[in-house]
Amino acid sequence: MKICPIILSGGAGTRLWPLSRTLFPKQFLNLVSGQSLFVETVSRISGLALETLPPLVVCNEAHRFLVAQQLQDAGFDHSGILLEPCGKNTAPAIMLAAAHLKKHHAEDILMLVLPADHVIKSVEAFHSAVAKLMSSASTGSLCIFGIVPTHPATGFGYIRSSEVATTNPSGVVSVDSFVEKPDQKTAEGYVAEGRYLWNSGMFLFSAESYSKALQLTASSMYQGCVAAMEKSEQDRDFVRPDRQLFEQCPADSIDYAVMEKVIGLGIPVQLVPMAAGWSDVGSWNSLLEVIPKDRQGNGTQGDVMAIDSQDCLLHSSQGLIATVGLNDMLVVNTADAVLVAPLSESERVKEVVEQLKLQGREESSLHREVHRPWGTYDSIDETATFKVKHIKVLPGAKLSLQLHHQRAEHWVVVAGVATVTCGDEIFNVNVNESTYIPLGIKHSLANTGRELLEIIEVQSGSYLGDDDIVRFEDQYGRVNATVET
Repeated sequence: MKICPIILSGGAGTRLWPLSRTLFPKQFLNLVSGQSLFVETVSRISGLALETLPPLVVCNEAHRFLVAQQLQDAGFDHSGILLEPCGKNTAPAIMLAAAHLKKHHAEDILMLVLPADHVIKSVEAFHSAVAKLMSSASTGSLCIFGIVPTHPATGFGYIRSSEVATTNPSGVVSVDSFVEKPDQKTAEGYVAEGRYLWNSGMFLFSAESYSKALQLTASSMYQGCVAAMEKSEQDRDFVRPDRQLFEQCPADSIDYAVMEKVIGLGIPVQLVPMAAGWSDVGSWNSLLEVIPKDRQGNGTQGDVMAIDSQDCLLHSSQGLIATVGLNDMLVVNTADAVLVAPLSESERVKEVVEQLKLQGREESSLHREVHRPWGTYDSIDETATFKVKHIKVLPGAKLSLQLHHQRAEHWVVVAGVATVTCGDEIFNVNVNESTYIPLGIKHSLANTGRELLEIIEVQSGSYLGDDDIVRFEDQYGRVNATVET
């Protein structure tokens, strides 16, 4: 049977704030290597010695252009980008993908379900695990990748296998049950017994098998997803399920909605143990475990000077971090935020995010450098009456035709050539040249060249919010959007 990788890319990664933000979460960050976790996930699929379709990505509306851009930049094809109308957890997301595959393929397709934000150091071990599960998944089993524990972790759910999985010659064993995150003593007992493995959240099963299982265990969820996909619409690279129908669908994880319930209902559930250097990079502590460390046990990224400091995670996205005499500390510096905490308290970073949201602060969702489908902008300076931005426009990209009621704009080109629409005029602006966009005038900015276009924009006016945008034309389908997305 053919395999289609299903990349689940809906997470927000708030426990890695301030690096991970709601609109630019951890799967799109280069946390461990020179590639994002999302690109690493897609990359490790390419070497499978099996008949594999291009990946099918499930993500939310806000991340659609990040997914498309990172796939394009890495040179990967895809089988579609499914946009969840709203977050409903993993069980409905996977069912949307299953319904899409059944709609577009006459034969049954195996679904290799992979979260977009995991680290797997041994790609060879991962490929071997996939190959071991092929037969079981092709004959109707719901299969899961169990991670061989390296320590008695309390932050993961566990899977209890029918036997000591690591000693089984075929590597594939039946699943007895799923258990919740244990306390320390219970976790130690699990590891000692040898029948418990970490629940990775990675699965292999056919689209038909998953559909039948979900129909049996959560029929309203199944029906809602199928109905939403029957009325789905194609929007360039994106597939949009019907919003109204999907919003009525119950929300739940695949573990609770399907896997825990099908055991004993006649649907076989099997696992393969995998020792592949896996991590879900779910916290700053787990990131420290997977990045290189110096002789003092410090994990450092960016411009860092650590003097008499041990077992720290020190990350600088901008500027120098210098530490003296620190132990077991977390220091993260970005362009607009600094986080300092003992590593033992790093899980509490979600409390910071909650407070930022309550206060309506953009630092919970946006970096200072904001990604758009046409490129990026960095807000350099701002007061009540002016704002300065560094705007980068990708080759071939174009900002929407728009106007502002409460601000004017001055553009200075510092790299590339800008093609400017201002009222009825269309003209080029070269390096070291500038132009003025009066308040209330329709305007647009395009990069028709092959090099990156960079401009310095100075906004001036009584109100400078992004919701003061009236769009008339947009090649990214955002004409009806009330804010820049």
